[in-house]
Amino acid sequence: MSELDQVELLTGEGAAELLVKALGTEGAEILDWRVDSLHHRPAAGVSVGYELHVRAADGSQSTQYVCATTARITGADTPGLVRLDHAEGLVRVHMWRHPHDPELPDLPPACDAAAMSAVMGQPVTPVMVTYRPTRRCVLRLDGGAGPLAFVKVVRPKIAADLVSRHQMLAGAGVPVPQVIHSTESGLVVLTIASGVPLANFLAAGLADPVATFDAAHAVLQALPPQMMSLPAHPSWADRVDFYAHAAATAIPDRADEANGLARTVTAMMGSSDPGPLVTTHGDFYEANLFMRGPEQVATLLDVDSVGPGYRVDDIACMLGHVSVLPHLAPAVYPHVGGILETWWQRALGFYDARALAARAAAVTLSLVSGAKKPNGTEWRRDGDGRLDEALRWIERVS
Repeated sequence: MSELDQVELLTGEGAAELLVKALGTEGAEILDWRVDSLHHRPAAGVSVGYELHVRAADGSQSTQYVCATTARITGADTPGLVRLDHAEGLVRVHMWRHPHDPELPDLPPACDAAAMSAVMGQPVTPVMVTYRPTRRCVLRLDGGAGPLAFVKVVRPKIAADLVSRHQMLAGAGVPVPQVIHSTESGLVVLTIASGVPLANFLAAGLADPVATFDAAHAVLQALPPQMMSLPAHPSWADRVDFYAHAAATAIPDRADEANGLARTVTAMMGSSDPGPLVTTHGDFYEANLFMRGPEQVATLLDVDSVGPGYRVDDIACMLGHVSVLPHLAPAVYPHVGGILETWWQRALGFYDARALAARAAAVTLSLVSGAKKPNGTEWRRDGDGRLDEALRWIERVS
């Protein structure tokens, strides 16, 4: 079964049958349901989150969150996990009630107020921030005076590595959150970020866009060289074929454009200079930069992928993400066009134009499928805008 068919299976009307089968073992009746989130990892499966209104066998009613995935599952013995073979075994779907994610064993305690209050030594309430089923979850711990910490729940095999990255960066003077508590099974508690999200300044407009770019660039240059010994992560350009496939799945009538762009990026990768290998952030964009004013970085977030790479990929990541903001929320980001042009020109003083354009195009292409919303049709304007921006990066050097 193709991934496009998997998306349709898990988000279309046929999903109701799967949900009934998953919950029917407990005599529950689904009164209403909706798709809340869709996550498509090319060549690695489709995951969906559902919000359900359920009537239990005793007549009581509740709202529940259920997840389904076609990705490979290793925690097959997780309590409450249901396996369903669909289309004569062509696709296997696993379903579970949140927070019992089979790949994130520490998600239940992370969502439990009593467990997190014990960790923090004071009453806290966990609040979900982001959740990618089977991959990771971020929660905010709120106390009486506001946010006290953040919890990142990851797969057990990467927990120690995540803690080590934070400690190494902090030791080198890079402004990252401090580790408060961690477990080998995947729970990491971090201090809250200081500063204001860079996105806020982009929305308001920058008096000196060059100074803001230089502040962000300086943080990258401060990443310690000893982290070159960490495992390397593939860049968006390295995986451009996967992102083209995801974009084509989301917008089938523009599949030729997405696939053609991927071929162009690959060709440009082979004929441009990415610069030397250095320590890179790996996911460098406005959501992971908190500022102390528009010209100083206060906190660098999401350091899971720090390691060897090309710095041009980090700058391309920032440019690509910023380029889609006007399509995501046109009324919020009226100033981004001018800021982006200034940043592009500034970046050309450090990086090869073709290398930067190809990588920015790949990053932007990777964001196309994320525009698609589980409900409604408004996403298409956003998705088309993102694909147009990806193509526009190549036009800059054509």
